[in-house]
Amino acid sequence: MERIVTISGKNEIIDLSKVVFRYEGNPIITCHDVNNIWDPPHLKVVTVHNAGITQYKDDILMLFRSHLRNGISVLGIARSKDGLSDWRIDPSPAMIPCDSDDEFAEGADMTSLIANEGGGLEDARITKINEHYFITYSAYHGNIQHRVRVSLAVTKDFKTFVRYGPVLETDMRNVVIFPEKIGDNFFALFRPNDSTDGHTGGIFRQILLGKTADCLSNTWDINPKPIMNQSGLPSFYSDKIGPGAPPIKTKHGWINIFHGVRSTMDGNPYYLGVVLHDLNDVSKILVANFPILMPSKADCRVGEEDYVHVPQVVFCCGAMRKDNGEIYIYYAGNDTVMNVGVTHEDILAELCHRYPQDTATGVALYSLK
Repeated sequence: MERIVTISGKNEIIDLSKVVFRYEGNPIITCHDVNNIWDPPHLKVVTVHNAGITQYKDDILMLFRSHLRNGISVLGIARSKDGLSDWRIDPSPAMIPCDSDDEFAEGADMTSLIANEGGGLEDARITKINEHYFITYSAYHGNIQHRVRVSLAVTKDFKTFVRYGPVLETDMRNVVIFPEKIGDNFFALFRPNDSTDGHTGGIFRQILLGKTADCLSNTWDINPKPIMNQSGLPSFYSDKIGPGAPPIKTKHGWINIFHGVRSTMDGNPYYLGVVLHDLNDVSKILVANFPILMPSKADCRVGEEDYVHVPQVVFCCGAMRKDNGEIYIYYAGNDTVMNVGVTHEDILAELCHRYPQDTATGVALYSLK
């Protein structure tokens, strides 16, 4: 199977061997683009990465993460008409660690929420539900080392963000929400944190499925049985997995782009994989057994004096489907710059059907002969 995809007016062939075509104009945003706009010295950044993506009015809107020079991450906004070029950076960060001047949901404990994200905001995912944009992001506590809670903020205009606080009162690093009710509930994918050495193994190998009747309630019924699990056997996902972009609805099912990690003698490279969820029962899944994108030198083109945060990483928090079935995957290279690649829903679905793995172990369910 192959498909022809178009990016920046150029046709490219993708197939089950080359699943994603990297845009030749990568990186699409770097720290230099932001620093040209954010003028105060205390707002100068050294990275632009792990960005949520959505359509907002006539623009593709990117809610990116950037490291300030003090090590804290903040969230900024960039906008583009075509989602590839001419990105316009908003003049100041969109979300920084909150204070009493911010807006909080009714009944929220403002003091607790201020402490909850005092250590920085990371890795936003955006899910549009009706006229609201639900943003899940990792909030790091200002005083407790390594304490992270995925938290919820809601906006209609990307100017005012109402804080609802942690979606669960437990360490959590990745939460993505499906963009519509399925039956009587909304669903989301969760990846809990563990306390293992190196941040791999243990429950880092699990993705859980949760449901709620009301996304604003921050009350989720989490199924304790993982919807996806890795046993640690040889795999590019063997040591860590997590949901990436909010799932995309297609004729084949919900396409879920996730990340996986395989520990090596030289670190923990991150890869991108794909899962296909049944449209009406998202607990039924097919997992493709090998990555759709692996880190390369092409994913982090920087100047000789530029900072590189984490080598050998591709990481996705957002993707967009076009009417013709093409999917633009927005991904960070080395936690340093933002890139985009293009694929097609038919290729991703076929990969899941033809080369699946056991959802409980990660073992391949196809023959190598």
